[in-house]
Amino acid sequence: MAEQPFPGTTLLAQVLAADNTEAPPVRTTRRGSQPPARGTEDGKPQSLLSRRNSILSRCSSFGMGPGSRRPSWMFHRRVSFTGLPIFQPILKTRLENTYRIGPDKGCKFDAKQVQQVLERTLACALGTAAYNPQGSAPLAQSLTELLQNQAKEVVPPRYKLVCHVVLGQQGQQSLVVASRGLWDPETDSFASATFSNASLFAVATVYGVYFE
Repeated sequence: MAEQPFPGTTLLAQVLAADNTEAPPVRTTRRGSQPPARGTEDGKPQSLLSRRNSILSRCSSFGMGPGSRRPSWMFHRRVSFTGLPIFQPILKTRLENTYRIGPDKGCKFDAKQVQQVLERTLACALGTAAYNPQGSAPLAQSLTELLQNQAKEVVPPRYKLVCHVVLGQQGQQSLVVASRGLWDPETDSFASATFSNASLFAVATVYGVYFE
């Protein structure tokens, strides 16, 4: 009595015969060993890429056109699987309250000392300077920064300084400079100094406001 073929064996044989192909041999590997790397056949490169390689290739080519520069995020050391940078959270330093509402004893704004600094700085910066209409604005700005930096050397900490400079041509004219502000007279003050020569005059004022 002839044996009956296993169901599906005849259909599989017909398909293999129609395609004229052979079933690939089954390869077995031992546990702990790595499978052999896939090579190329007939000098043709492998057509299929793994998903991981395709993702990396897309991420590496993102924004890298001819003559283009690398995006800033590509210089981060840690990136996610999508290629985007992983930013570390910024830890904020928490400070305790000092409950200080006024300067310490002997650490107030000394108007007389600041005035001497202003007079000495103006005399050194504008000793023989001549008035120039085109250069008056940059000169006044430079004087403001210079006077403010010099005043910081003698002003106690926790004081905010505001410097104001008026610069003009000497023409025997009269000029009055006035200012007004809202502050605490117990802690805040100001200092003012003037300088003049045959060509120009300057009026500098520095306000010291205590910062709680």
